[in-house]
Amino acid sequence: MRSFVIGLVLLVFLSLTVLSFRPGGLRRQLNFAARRLRIVLVLGGIYVVASTIIRLAFQQGPVVDYGLPVLAVVLVGAFLLLGRDPATSPGK
Repeated sequence: MRSFVIGLVLLVFLSLTVLSFRPGGLRRQLNFAARRLRIVLVLGGIYVVASTIIRLAFQQGPVVDYGLPVLAVVLVGAFLLLGRDPATSPGK
């Protein structure tokens, strides 16, 4: 138990250290992380709803076999596009 707590504290410390070194400081990086978390929650909800619809509408066949992996790849692509850091202005 003690090693788990030490590892958790070490993980938080290293994360904060790495985020502090990035341009814009810790506050800006935590805002980016919160933004990405919201995007992941929305895309995860889309996946759950779509997979439920696919499983109810199609009991068997290629849509059930290949539809969910294709949907997952599309959602990962959407996350990669939406989760990028916004462009910074030259003055900052």
